[in-house]
Amino acid sequence: MLKTVTVGLIVLAMVAMPTLAFAQTAPAPTDHATAQSGGWQLLGARGLAMLGAGLGAGLVIIGGAKGIGQIGSGAVEAIARQPEAGGSISAAMIITAAMIEGATLFAVVVCLLCVIFGKAL
Repeated sequence: MLKTVTVGLIVLAMVAMPTLAFAQTAPAPTDHATAQSGGWQLLGARGLAMLGAGLGAGLVIIGGAKGIGQIGSGAVEAIARQPEAGGSISAAMIITAAMIEGATLFAVVVCLLCVIFGKAL
């Protein structure tokens, strides 16, 4: 059930993104009538880049934390079943957690670069 709700919220967020990103750019108004009926801009390219980077970084951190949590849970269960293999299980757990941590850090850096260079989009 929780998985279905999570996927539903992610799909809802993806459907809502074009609505948030809708922007109508208009030239600077020259008279009062044009200023009254002129376009508005909810999010520009910079704001959209920051919004996407923030959502992306949050999802990456959640995914990394879930992966490391499952690794820890599996390692503790394995050590409880077979205590004599605790050393090798712990070593494999630390190596795998470090690999997930590295991938998570890389993805967060990419999201931050999107914020820094968002104006170029």
